[in-house]
Amino acid sequence: MCDLSIVIVNWNTRDLLRACLTSLHEAARRTVCEIIVVDNASTDGSAEMVRATFPHVRLMALPENVGFARANNLGFAQARGRYFLLLNPDTWLPPGALDEMTALMDQMPDVGILGPRLLNADGSLQPSCSRFPTLFNIALDCWGISRIAPRNRALARFKMTWWAHDEARDVDQPSGACLLVRRDAWNDAGPLDERFFLYFEEVDLCWRVRQAGWRIRFTPTPQITHYGGQSSLQNLDARIVQRYASLVSFFRKHYGLLTTAALCAAIAPAMLARTLLASARAALAGQQRQWEYAAQYWRVAALLCVSMIAR
Repeated sequence: MCDLSIVIVNWNTRDLLRACLTSLHEAARRTVCEIIVVDNASTDGSAEMVRATFPHVRLMALPENVGFARANNLGFAQARGRYFLLLNPDTWLPPGALDEMTALMDQMPDVGILGPRLLNADGSLQPSCSRFPTLFNIALDCWGISRIAPRNRALARFKMTWWAHDEARDVDQPSGACLLVRRDAWNDAGPLDERFFLYFEEVDLCWRVRQAGWRIRFTPTPQITHYGGQSSLQNLDARIVQRYASLVSFFRKHYGLLTTAALCAAIAPAMLARTLLASARAALAGQQRQWEYAAQYWRVAALLCVSMIAR
């Protein structure tokens, strides 16, 4: 046994992964930890870099991209720590960060999951806590109402953009970019649901950990830099479709078919409205870039419809 098992799932983010692994040396000065990198068949030399530069890191180089949930489960199946850390490769941890987080968990034995404050690359706040998805929350977000009034508690309730993230408090779901999980809570809730290829797997985990009787906590310190979505930026169409598809899967799992049907009825018109608006802007501007943007929306809308019907 050790104090902390860190699992990093990587896909084609070699340079960011190198920086992340380098920061971990100072982030855990007193904490006995092990580091496991699960590489989802990267083609940018990520696995070779880990082997050459970080021989103390346990590398699992997979022959194919099995998705975020399954890759994490493969890593944690070999983990020996009292705590598990789900960590994105596009993060940077300051000195002593992991010592502070594990110490906080030791002081709160009824907390199953702890999430830290996240910062953007420029040092600004990156909102990192959300309420659990509900039909009302998603409708406000999907139709852009929450973005119109980001400081309104009622309208921006889903992503909690009204909150400065400057105090410790219990929350529904911290960001999966850096998520410290107590082993006992993981065992009670079960591993990540591998039906979620990407997105909402950590939301589902938090839901099940809460249902198992554990608290979920946010801490304003330490502050972790998260560059954000670097793997998914490599294919924006797939990212948007996968996010909505995972959302539909989450609703079907936890709310049933009737509420899922209502969700799809709310999503589809919103996506159509955005698509038509993008097309109108392209027609008015008459620029190639605007037409390409509109075409992307039509492509995403079509793929999303197919995805929702298939589920």
